[in-house]
Amino acid sequence: MTPIRLVLVDDHQIVRAGLRMLFAAEPDMAIVGEVDNGADAIRMVQELQPDVVIMDVAMPGMNGIEATRRIKEVTPHTAVLALTMHEDEEYFFEMLNAGASGYIPKRAAPDDLVAAIRAVAQGNVFLHATLARFLMRDVLQREEPSTGDDDGLTARELEVLTLIAEGLTSREIAQQLVISPKTVDRHRENIMAKLNLHSRAELVRYAVSRGLL
Repeated sequence: MTPIRLVLVDDHQIVRAGLRMLFAAEPDMAIVGEVDNGADAIRMVQELQPDVVIMDVAMPGMNGIEATRRIKEVTPHTAVLALTMHEDEEYFFEMLNAGASGYIPKRAAPDDLVAAIRAVAQGNVFLHATLARFLMRDVLQREEPSTGDDDGLTARELEVLTLIAEGLTSREIAQQLVISPKTVDRHRENIMAKLNLHSRAELVRYAVSRGLL
């Protein structure tokens, strides 16, 4: 079994040491690098091409939000999981909009962090239960779910959007709809272009607002 390759980004050495101890007990995970700032994180990710980056949000110099945005630009296949002491709504949405696939507080149980890493490594979204309320509140504050077709999506695109929002990977969607993964990716690109959305989190939020979930 090929382990999930991890890069740790946190400016606190004691946090990184604790994470090393935690992941040493997980046979399907391997730390391939660690840094204490966002700028070095970008360079390391480009060099090592890890599966998952565990990213602190608030760091000296370049913060985790900007680092995440740049990492997703240069290595879009690498998932970023925010691990932070900040549990406020502003940081939550800024990280998701920057391209993070998950957000988990540092006070969470170790099992939750391990589950989050496995989820985002498979292309899914992981939002800790204490923070997912932000997403639901944001949706509820918007207009009532639309049932019209003025969004311009085709029936197939709505199918793909629903499955993306349910957390399925491109390969899983392809198997379910009996199409190729490349076709799924093309549908995803068309959906995001039509709706002017830029991240999986925004797709999930839209799907909830449309009543697709």
